[in-house]
Amino acid sequence: MTTPTLSDLSPEARSLLETQTIELPSWAFGNSGTRFRVFTTAGVPRDPFEKIDDVAQVNAFTGVTPRVSLHIPWDKVEDYSALRTYAEERGVRIGTINSNVFQDEDYKLGSLTNPDERIRAKAIAHHLECIDVMRATGSPALKIWLADGTNYPGQDSIRERQDRLADSLAQIYAGLDEDQQLILEYKFFEPAFYHTDVPDWGTSLTHCLALGERAKVVLDTGHHAPGTNIEFIVAQLLRLGRLGAFDFNSRFYADDDLIVGAADPYQLFRIMNEIVSAGALAPDSGVNFMLDQCHNLEEKIPGEIRSATNVQEATAKALLVDREALRAAQRAGDVLAANDIFVDAFNTDVRPLLAELRESQGLAPDPMKAFLASGYLDKVRSERVGGTAAGWGA
Repeated sequence: MTTPTLSDLSPEARSLLETQTIELPSWAFGNSGTRFRVFTTAGVPRDPFEKIDDVAQVNAFTGVTPRVSLHIPWDKVEDYSALRTYAEERGVRIGTINSNVFQDEDYKLGSLTNPDERIRAKAIAHHLECIDVMRATGSPALKIWLADGTNYPGQDSIRERQDRLADSLAQIYAGLDEDQQLILEYKFFEPAFYHTDVPDWGTSLTHCLALGERAKVVLDTGHHAPGTNIEFIVAQLLRLGRLGAFDFNSRFYADDDLIVGAADPYQLFRIMNEIVSAGALAPDSGVNFMLDQCHNLEEKIPGEIRSATNVQEATAKALLVDREALRAAQRAGDVLAANDIFVDAFNTDVRPLLAELRESQGLAPDPMKAFLASGYLDKVRSERVGGTAAGWGA
């Protein structure tokens, strides 16, 4: 395939690229590391306001990241309305609010599934507090990820833990306003190694169906067993209208939270193909796309810029799939022709097309190069001295 230009895109495809947005996680801008050590980087934010400054930088150079996802209590402030105003003044909106019930001593044996009723009530109260934060910030969704599970057979009743979870989620769901939704994430292991209470999309979907229409599944690309066909899960959840959010990252072995596309760019393309073919890229699709990453070794802002542009590239390639020819080959049972059409789109260099798109929007054609030349990193390294640097869990 020759190198495509903007004129090779249909008006609809171009519009989808122009309106594509990706939410950024506040925690990606703080220090992070492995379970053995959290590494430090000069110039990282010291509070949620400085995190928003950095999010605004990514958006200024990519044009596709106008929302920031907050984590409570990591991003706790005295006045959430002031934080909302601060973000909006910088061209950023507050997106999803993430709860945290995995770093308190009380949650050693679980939070929403804990056998102790007092601890379950504490975990539920935290989620109701997060709903208050949603109201103050204008956030549309509460995201729940649980570390709940067991490490040893017989440690607790698997069935009773599901009953407790269902009851806890019902109480949280009842606390939502009519314009708010609950999105439930899953992860097949870690930190619970024998069984995890929400280990897969089926468990998440089962609980969401019981809760109601405003409860949907969160899919994190790093939360599956090796060899899992993630694009099948995407297709099924879209088919059922229950894919509420999409957390992009990349993994080699477990939940590595690396730059999206780093391990398997072809998988990212296959996933975006399902998104595009189902019409879920449209702004009104109800699916929220977000990065969920920890930049342990690389600079934080450049890492987010790279991830955002990687998602853009996979999206552009998916939009270039010749769907008419693909359908014809599929109906004719021509296996190799269908696969060739698919692979041809993946092998296309879309970077010039995206550079052209950015220039048409008044942006620099190369976001990374433009950001590094801006001097922002040197500025924050000299200014953000003193105080406590934000980090994983802070």
